[in-house]
Formats: sequence, C-alpha cells, structure tokens
Amino acid sequence: MRIATFNILHGRSPADGRVDVERLAAAVKTLDADVLGLQEVDRDQPRSMGADLTAVAAEAMGAVGSQFVAALSGTPGGTWMAATGDEQPGSASYGIALLSRYPVVSWRVVRLPALRGRVPVWFRGSSRPRLVGDEPRVAVAAVLEGPSGQFTVANTHLSFVPGWNTLQLSKLVRSLTGTREPLVLMGDLNMEGRQAVRVSGMRPLASGSTPTFPVDVPTRQLDHVLARGPMTATGAAEAVRLPLSDHRALVVPARA
Repeated sequence: MRIATFNILHGRSPADGRVDVERLAAAVKTLDADVLGLQEVDRDQPRSMGADLTAVAAEAMGAVGSQFVAALSGTPGGTWMAATGDEQPGSASYGIALLSRYPVVSWRVVRLPALRGRVPVWFRGSSRPRLVGDEPRVAVAAVLEGPSGQFTVANTHLSFVPGWNTLQLSKLVRSLTGTREPLVLMGDLNMEGRQAVRVSGMRPLASGSTPTFPVDVPTRQLDHVLARGPMTATGAAEAVRLPLSDHRALVVPARA
C-alpha cells in the first residue's frame, strides 16, 4: 500500500497565490495513495472558493471513505472559534482530513490540548522571541480493512509551539492505547524526526531523513509517518514536490 501525508496549505500555490481545485485534484492523483492524511484543509472558505477540499481529494484518489474534521470554525487568521463538531452545515471551517481506498470500519476524533493565551517563541533568523498564539489542534483516526486485515491510521497537525507540540503528541499516543494494531500515525507534527520518535515511542516508516519543508529547498522533515506493530516500509520514502503548498508530500510504500 502507499501511505501519504500532505500539508496542502488550503490548496494554495505559493507561486501564484491561488487556490485551484483542479490543481489540487491533479496533485492528489499524482500521489496515488491508498491512505492519505491532509492538513490545513478548508471547507466552505471564501479563500478557496467555498470548495470542500476533502471531497475534491476523495474523488481524485478514488477514496471509498473520507472524513474531514474541523479544528476551527470561522476564518483562519481572522475571526474564529474552536470547532466542537456541532457546526452548522455550510459554515466556514478549517482542519484536517483522512481518506482511504480501503473500507472504513470505524472513525474516531481526538481533540488535543489547546494553548491558552500567547507565549514567547523563538523563530529561526530572529534576534528575539515573538509572542504568539495558536489555533486549536485535532486528530482523526480510522480502523481500516486492509489487504492483510484491519489496521488503524491516525492523522494530525500539531502546534508549531515547541514543547506544546510534544505535549499534544504524547496525549494523542496515549489516547490511541489499546487501538487495533498495526497503528500508523502521520501528519505535520511540526518537529524533527528524532523528537517525534522519542516522544511517540513509535518508529519511522520513512527511514533516514526525508526533508519536506520548505518546499523549494527542504531542510527539515516536519511531516512524518510513524508505526507501531507489524507494519513495515517496503521501499524508500519520497518527499514529492507538487504545484501547491509550502510543504512537500511524504509518501511511504508499506505492508502490514
């Protein structure tokens, strides 16, 4: 099977600043993933022409099951509130999605600890810290009926705030204790590989370093596919550059 994770930057291309749903669909087809985790996904947002980007991706990859989970309701960078799952249909929202060509046995949503208030963060190239806030974070997990039996996949997008993202990852892994294995955890974890492995206690399916960010000349691997239980990579992972987003997609061939 091919497992992929991709932070899509709400479908926008840094080259022209536009969201083009046909370009997103073509990118998803290029990945040819059997299981796909997406982050920074819009639904009914004016900036993405009111499109349901999860539905666009699901049709493009031939998914038989897909789930969008809103992290926030409203406008990212503008007026918003934390999503609860009870938002009105048609309301603008933003979050993550998990899509599968394999039948879905069950779904589960995990809402992660939210950073309250603003905290100082050092950014690369900055001489002093900046006070920043963060948006709500969420994870979605599914038990899938794969070629060799059932397995679990979880997708998330963690905070960019150092320390807070490790707390969120720890909480997520604990919440998945006892779930059906093999377990695959993927997404934009906003941390390097060694830290992701240490905090999660899981092993990387992308062996070695596979930088995914920034898109033009990637120097850091912020996007990961981790596993627990009998799931192994069957080939080298690939960081795929596509004509949208500021991240490259991470694709891993694997077998349960």
